[in-house]
Amino acid sequence: MKILITGGAGFIGSHVVREFVNKYPEHHIFNLDELTYAGNLENLKDVEAASNYSFIKGNIVDAKFIRTIFERYCFDGIIHLAAESHVDRSITDPLAFVHTNIIGTVNLLNAARDVWKDDSHKKRFYHVSTDEVYGSLGTKGLFLETTAYDPNSPYSASKAGSDHFVRAYGETYGLPYVITNCSNNYGPNQFPEKLIPLFIHNIIKQKALPVYGDGKYTRDWLFVKDHATAIDLVFHQGENHETYNIGGFNEWQNIDLVILLCRLMDQKLNRSEGSSEKLITYVKDRPGHDLRYAIDAHKINKELGWKPSVTFEQGLELTIDWYLNNENWLKNVTSGEYQAYYEKMYG
Repeated sequence: MKILITGGAGFIGSHVVREFVNKYPEHHIFNLDELTYAGNLENLKDVEAASNYSFIKGNIVDAKFIRTIFERYCFDGIIHLAAESHVDRSITDPLAFVHTNIIGTVNLLNAARDVWKDDSHKKRFYHVSTDEVYGSLGTKGLFLETTAYDPNSPYSASKAGSDHFVRAYGETYGLPYVITNCSNNYGPNQFPEKLIPLFIHNIIKQKALPVYGDGKYTRDWLFVKDHATAIDLVFHQGENHETYNIGGFNEWQNIDLVILLCRLMDQKLNRSEGSSEKLITYVKDRPGHDLRYAIDAHKINKELGWKPSVTFEQGLELTIDWYLNNENWLKNVTSGEYQAYYEKMYG
């Protein structure tokens, strides 16, 4: 089987690529990535020489290029992870999210529809999405697979649009697909624009920890290696034209998470208790900030037997240890373009 993984040099993608290359030596894994600021081949050094792995540099927005590689390699399945994914960036440059998340997805769908037309029943288009498409929850309730879409940011609107296109191609053209909507991911190799790696980096450097609003926004957190395992299960065992929510079965208010992170970092850096908490700085809230996300992941648990392998506290410690043991990686990705972006957003 030949499997195309888009965005495979990014945070989640690199863990999925590693999972598939190591677990399925009989499959050939093709990693398609544009290598923008968040894509880093250093994430895949341990598999880059594997006989069942190939890297393709390219942009999913280039329809001609996408059609060419589909015809050349005859993929049997796609795991589509390539996306612009940072809400703050979507607010400053929404068109980039339209191009990558909607047009890029449609380019992949068109190529799959046309190239697979004679034996599409043997194929699978797996689209990885987000819980943010569902909008904002109040203090109670959980997102179900049947929850109506209500996106509130350019990022979530672009992902909602791509989800709708995948389902439309399934209904209109008979394209076999599965969709997953996941909660906030964290873990090794995450680019430090997201909360946890950003704050780990800032605590190391004793820089301010910018917390939006009152810090009481609530998120469900999912360890990235557990997400990779879930993707494996859905790709191989999920039912066509089904959606599966993937969540960590836990919720944290941002400020509580930051305080826990500060405490763990102080312990690991041998700093006095409470020293990192002094770095917390409340900043102006961003527009359209959803109050709470929470995933009901009972469907994937009941049907496919998936559940998280670690608690959030365990996963957070594993994450901190990885960043402290890979400071060169962190140093390399926090230079150049990232520095300019950081100053613009939080300076």
